[in-house]
Amino acid sequence: MLPWPEIDTLLLDMDGTLLDLHYDNHFWQVYVPEKFAEKHGLDTEQAHAECFRRYDARAGTLDWYCVDYWSEQLELDIVQLKEELAHLIKVHPDVTEFLAQARQAGKRVVLATNAHHKSLNLKMDRTGLGVHFDAMHTAHTYGLAKEDPAFWAALRAVEAFDPARTLLVDDSLPVLRSARDYGIKHLLAVLQPDACLPEKDVADFPAIRRFGDILPILSAS
Repeated sequence: MLPWPEIDTLLLDMDGTLLDLHYDNHFWQVYVPEKFAEKHGLDTEQAHAECFRRYDARAGTLDWYCVDYWSEQLELDIVQLKEELAHLIKVHPDVTEFLAQARQAGKRVVLATNAHHKSLNLKMDRTGLGVHFDAMHTAHTYGLAKEDPAFWAALRAVEAFDPARTLLVDDSLPVLRSARDYGIKHLLAVLQPDACLPEKDVADFPAIRRFGDILPILSAS
């Protein structure tokens, strides 16, 4: 159980944390290479290799998360393709209850995502989760990916959170490490970002299997 009375602000990641990462994994690893193959007259293996070569070159940067960047680089309408697979977007178990309890307990509930605003809008429209947040921030607004410790200072200039009284839940180890370097005290990893894959190694971070693991908030606060 988390020390809820010592936590005022929740910074929550979206993809892989609140939402099942299967949608994104399938989209980028399977669907985009298929469409890239069709567009450029390649076989599936060639297209997969070329897409991943380009992905790997931009990993950890804002370009990796940018819909417009990949639309230009791959000559594909990434937003349209994302909409074609939107039926795969799913909320992880207990997330809605967790968000509702957090708000009722007086916590400030903030979405902090690397996702491009076009992806954010699609997923909020699909899931209806947007009503549960006091604020939603995409790293593209600040020109810094969450992997960069400077992102948290930029966010703090807007959110004014106290790092010692803040909880970050994220499925990315580089992001959790950058937040730890910045000084955010309460950190949680996610063991199974993609429900179709096995649990991941979370190194030395405490982790949850589902948000029910850290409920209730109301009685604890």
